[in-house]
Amino acid sequence: MSGFPVVMHTALDAAHVRGLAEFYRLLLGLHYRPGSEPPTDGSPDDEDWLVLLDSDGHRVLAFQEVATLARSTWPAPDVPMQMHLDLRVDTVDELERHRRRAEELGATLLLDRTAEEGEPLVVLADPEGHPFCLLVGQG
Repeated sequence: MSGFPVVMHTALDAAHVRGLAEFYRLLLGLHYRPGSEPPTDGSPDDEDWLVLLDSDGHRVLAFQEVATLARSTWPAPDVPMQMHLDLRVDTVDELERHRRRAEELGATLLLDRTAEEGEPLVVLADPEGHPFCLLVGQG
């Protein structure tokens, strides 16, 4: 008994569960938990809960289907972020490379602070509208 709860994974609501799971799988180099993989036999993909694991088999993200999802309007306050992911890279070059990859995968730019010397970062929205930050920092 550890005495404290352990974070199992972060779960994101999504109107299109497989699409959002694929976005993060490709962006972060994750893989599906056994049983969450896309069907290979041409059958419909009717999953409403998917889990992605890291290379050591630890849960990282889960995706839960919802009927509708209001996109965050951040930085406008109408629909706040409520939560977001911070994704760290080591250099500005890596930041730019991963920003381009994220945009190619369907992310949209919300804020560009790459010119800031203290902590260069960009804020993007994933294809379902969840904001996330890519930033240069230390662990």
